[in-house]
Amino acid sequence: IHTVEHLLSALFGLGIDNIVIEATAEEVPALDGAASGFCKLLKAAGIVELDGHKRDFTVRQPLWMKEGDAFLAVFPEDNFKISYTLSYPEISLDQYLSLTVTPETFMKKLAPCKTFCLENEVDKLRSQGLGKGATQDNTIVVGRKSIIKGKTTFPDEFARHKALDLIGDFCLLSPSIKAHVVAIKSGHPLNIKLLQRLNEMNRKYELAGSGSGKEQNPGSITPLFDIEKIMQILPHRYPFLLVDRVLEFKEGKRIVGVKNVTINEHFFTGHFPGRPIMPGVLIIESMAQTAGILMLSGQKNRGKLAYFMSMDKVKFRKTVVPGDQLLLKIDVIRIKSRIIQV
Repeated sequence: IHTVEHLLSALFGLGIDNIVIEATAEEVPALDGAASGFCKLLKAAGIVELDGHKRDFTVRQPLWMKEGDAFLAVFPEDNFKISYTLSYPEISLDQYLSLTVTPETFMKKLAPCKTFCLENEVDKLRSQGLGKGATQDNTIVVGRKSIIKGKTTFPDEFARHKALDLIGDFCLLSPSIKAHVVAIKSGHPLNIKLLQRLNEMNRKYELAGSGSGKEQNPGSITPLFDIEKIMQILPHRYPFLLVDRVLEFKEGKRIVGVKNVTINEHFFTGHFPGRPIMPGVLIIESMAQTAGILMLSGQKNRGKLAYFMSMDKVKFRKTVVPGDQLLLKIDVIRIKSRIIQV
């Protein structure tokens, strides 16, 4: 399935970040050629608020790309804003849009904006097997001097639809993004390239929630909890205390811990002689202990024991050996008085 941008744009616009979609065809239906049709279906299905912690994708520093006469940039912002410039000099068509995207502005100002194409592109698209779902009701065809087929809702509808497509592309990265996106004649290929670069860059700054724009090493960050503080919370003791310090702590939401793996670990004696490898179950245990710190840190649970109950969809992709450092990132999915799911 390739043409998902209108559906993804509807999800982004409505703030939906947890959904299962099943398709019985090669592509999703074109519907109205915009996002309004998908929004109506999603609202009819029902939208509910879940207990899990919602994480925004935050742009930490400017990033831009240029390809030919197309330009795309993202800048830090407290919300999600789009500034789009569309230009087709061959038919003297220039439009500009700048909009802060909320569920309300999306529904009113972007969702109704239909797909469009230039008259001289129609034959090329058909020869490539594209545009099979296009009709006069869901696609606008633009000629040299005027609109040949279809009707617009807004005077700057074409720039608005480009913004709609761009939102769908950005939803591939995250359904909740804080950024100001500035685009000039940008389309899907450039959008995807920037998103890939943005994702790579954000991974570097994710360590301990750093917002400084500089990559950090866990060993260089001042811990919030040292080993003494951890021992006041957890009942575990050497050789089974598998968290050395806590770098980030958001009560009831998130914790980031560190385990330094040294050659002196007791389990390396027998696992394996001559080739020390940390057992996978102990990696899981170190994560469980980190989650235990999050659960037992409050006064209500101090002095209690936390039991590891179950795990789901666990895979080990790399061996852990002496000298490695485990960065233990725990995000809360659901928390109750006696149970925490992370």
